[in-house]
Amino acid sequence: MDTFNGRNFGILIAYVLPGFVALWGLGQFSPTIAAWIAATQPSSPSVGGFLFVLLASLAVGMTVSAVRWLVVDTLLHRTGLSAPEWDFSRFQANLPAFEALVENHYRYYQFYANGFIALALTATAWAAAPAGAAERTAWIWVGVLMLEGVLLASARDTLQKYYRKTSRLLGTLESSERSDCDDQRTPRFSPDPQADHQAGAQEIPSHQASGEEE
Repeated sequence: MDTFNGRNFGILIAYVLPGFVALWGLGQFSPTIAAWIAATQPSSPSVGGFLFVLLASLAVGMTVSAVRWLVVDTLLHRTGLSAPEWDFSRFQANLPAFEALVENHYRYYQFYANGFIALALTATAWAAAPAGAAERTAWIWVGVLMLEGVLLASARDTLQKYYRKTSRLLGTLESSERSDCDDQRTPRFSPDPQADHQAGAQEIPSHQASGEEE
């Protein structure tokens, strides 16, 4: 079995943890799911039950991520955080650095944004569930709203840092096209002034010769 590395940690926080939060919300309506993730059991959790929870959390987390793409990404992009068009001609040469940016920034964005969606779904399911209505006080909803605000602000900050640092690494298509246009407009000078002087000196006799022929 592979050791637990940064990539596994990124998948864990990006998909499994938000999926587990949403799965807990679904457990309000499914006794089977509630039994999988119940904190108090007559016996210790089995390996099969743990695998069920892990796979279910991953599957639900992937679904939550799709909802995040539709809701949170659209919201952030329409509120001033535009997605740059990167120059992927530099991708292969900068692949290790790009992977580091994904693991150190984008995975955290996925955690915050997916957690925002998962918490909203769980809070909605918890509010709609018939059991435990006496526990739903105003302070709990205030705490949920505050946590949602923190998650959304953190998601915007990490996505902005990911866009900015990746743009520095790969460059954007706009900057690359602008650089190419500047190169085409810039006059081509010889780096050797003596060569330019000799080239100019060779042009003078040709004009004098044409004048003598006239």
